[in-house]
Amino acid sequence: MSVRELVVLGTSSAVPTRRRNHNGYFLRWDTHGVLFDPGEGTQRQMRLAGLAATDITRICVTHFHGDHCLGLPGTIQRIARDRVPHTVRVAYPADGQSYWRRLRHATAFHDTDVVLPQPVGGTGSCLLGESDLRVTALPLRHSTTAYGYRLAEPDGWRMLPERLAAHGVRGPMVGELQRRGSVTTAQGRRVELADCARPRRGQVMAFVMDTAECEEAVELARGADMLVIESTYLDTEEHLARAYGHLTARQAGRVAARAGARTLVLTHISERYEDRDDARFLAEAAAEFDGPLTLAQDLQRLPVPPRDS
Repeated sequence: MSVRELVVLGTSSAVPTRRRNHNGYFLRWDTHGVLFDPGEGTQRQMRLAGLAATDITRICVTHFHGDHCLGLPGTIQRIARDRVPHTVRVAYPADGQSYWRRLRHATAFHDTDVVLPQPVGGTGSCLLGESDLRVTALPLRHSTTAYGYRLAEPDGWRMLPERLAAHGVRGPMVGELQRRGSVTTAQGRRVELADCARPRRGQVMAFVMDTAECEEAVELARGADMLVIESTYLDTEEHLARAYGHLTARQAGRVAARAGARTLVLTHISERYEDRDDARFLAEAAAEFDGPLTLAQDLQRLPVPPRDS
């Protein structure tokens, strides 16, 4: 049975706190395991969450600020130590190549050749990934080069049993219809896929970290079933968000609303805030976004919402 869920490993921003580790997010998507922005402590958080290095098939780094990437050396060395047999693609901003090289080979260890760098760059979308999971990267607006990521299942078809029966399509013919787009029945009648199915939009997850409000953030989140987005500050510190290229909770909610996202997950919380401020993050985001809303907590598991049928 396929599983699609987000495992939250860390939710702090520049400085970890007693209840919030540095960034880290693991998306389990069927056979894929995507690790986003592994900050310090990612290995430990993965162990607490019951995740292994062998679960990782891809790593996506939004930018090279320490709270988003200082867990890379340990993660890569764990991949090598555990002899992960499959390729692990690592996406990161191309103009941070020098940072990547230093993090990739930060210390002496028995190296592995399964780690495949996949730098992204330019102002347009960059398509990465496999046939069953498209990965798009778009530049964001931060104090250093940063990219957000959009993971999308290809659109497909939802088979309609009553129409299949009406057209005499049954048994192995159903699979043939899905694969080829048409079949010919025993009576010699040609049946098209559109006669027995309706279009089904693929599921989408968007990951938007450090950025000011920008059109690219909205585009990444367009129609996303789950949007994971930074909300470093509250309204009272909007001036800091503006100065450092970050979002407030209200601005994150506005991005989600403009994009038509289905669910919103707030994270990357400044260390200045305490437990008592959690409700304010939710309230300020909800002033702009009226859908399901979560303020992420470390080691939380959040299922990707079922397809919107």
